[in-house]
Amino acid sequence: MQDLNLVVKTKRRFKVSTSDSNHILPIAPNLLNRNFHTSLPNTKYVGDITYIPTNEGWLYLATVIDLYSRKIIG
Repeated sequence: MQDLNLVVKTKRRFKVSTSDSNHILPIAPNLLNRNFHTSLPNTKYVGDITYIPTNEGWLYLATVIDLYSRKIIG
């Protein structure tokens, strides 16, 4: 490889990018305060989002769950 001046092209490492917590925008209040139990339906919901890489770009998968029934809404 040295004789032919060939070098390995390495892949860039994936760098995790998190949100910027040093901003001046308003922050939503923590209404649940980690209390994930409820005795009535349709009173507490939780959600999450994840990113899925595909050949055509990133897909975003979002879920919302009723804490009473643990069923996905929508």
